[in-house]
Amino acid sequence: MQPLRRKPKQLDQEPTAFEAGKGGQGMVLRAAPSPAVGGAKEKPGVSAPGVTDEGAELVLAGTDATDADPIVRARARQIAARLSIRRPRNDGTGKRGAGTLASLPYRGGSDEIDLDKTIEVLAEHPMPEDDDIIVRERVRTRRSVVLAIDISGSMKGHRVQTAAATVGALAGELQHDALGVIAFWSDAAVLLRLGEPVRPMDLLDTMLRMPAKGLTNISFPLELAAQQLARVPVRDARVVLLSDCVHNAGPDPREIATRLPRLDVLIDVSGEKDVELGRDLARLGRGKARLVHGYRDVAPALSVLFGA
Repeated sequence: MQPLRRKPKQLDQEPTAFEAGKGGQGMVLRAAPSPAVGGAKEKPGVSAPGVTDEGAELVLAGTDATDADPIVRARARQIAARLSIRRPRNDGTGKRGAGTLASLPYRGGSDEIDLDKTIEVLAEHPMPEDDDIIVRERVRTRRSVVLAIDISGSMKGHRVQTAAATVGALAGELQHDALGVIAFWSDAAVLLRLGEPVRPMDLLDTMLRMPAKGLTNISFPLELAAQQLARVPVRDARVVLLSDCVHNAGPDPREIATRLPRLDVLIDVSGEKDVELGRDLARLGRGKARLVHGYRDVAPALSVLFGA
C-alpha cells in the first residue's frame, strides 16, 4: 500500500467516542461506554495511535451550539424528494411479514399459491414435495447502513450544511432499515446507534447544532462503524462516508476500509479535498466513490450507490 500523500498528525491520546444526549443546558455529548471485545473492555479506537486534546464531555449549548437552519431543513427535503433508492432484493431468508410480495417455496406459512411458478416446478418434478409448491408471501430484507459524516474544521460553512441535509434525507429514506449515524472530526459522536428508532428531522437538527471543528480522523469513525456492523450479515451491511477525505489525524484509514463489508464514499469536492484517498477507500472497501459539488449532487449519487 502506497504511503498517504499528506502525512497525518500523530496525536498523543486515543480518540474519544461520544454519544448524543440531552442535558439541562442543551445537547450533551458524553464519552460512550467502551465496547466489550472477547469479554474484556477496550477503549474505543484502541488501534489508533492518537487523537484530540479535548475532554471527555462536550456540551453544545449557548455560544457553542448553532441553531437549526430552516434553509438546510428545506435542502434535506429537496434531497429526499429526489432520492430513488432501490429496495433490497427479495430473499427467502428474510423476515416474513410486512414487506414486498415474493415467490417462495411453501413452508407452511401461506396459502396463496403462485400457479405460474408452481407449474414450472411441477414440469420438472411430477411427484412434488411440499417445497415444490411455490407460494406468495411478504418478505422484508433489512439493510444495515452506518453513515459516517465529516464535521471537521475543513467541512465548515455550506459543506457541513450539505452533510446535515444528507443525514436528514437519507435517514428518512432508510427509517425502516437498521441505520446508524456517526459524526466525526478528530474524535467522533455516535448520534444514532445501529437499529435504534430513526427520527430524521431530529437527526438533522442534532447535526445542525454541532459546529465544524478540529482535525479529520477518518479511521476512527470507520472503526466505530465496523464495531456496529460486526454481527450483521456481510451482504446486508455497508458504510457510507461523506467527507472531503482530507485525512490529517490518526492512522491510515485504508487499513480499516479493507475490513468493512462495503464502504461507499461521497467525496465533497466543493473546497479542499483528497479525491485520490476517497477513491482508494471505496476501492479497498469494495464500494463506489462519487464526487459531490453541493447538496444537489447528493440524491443522484446516493441513488447510484444504493442501486449497485
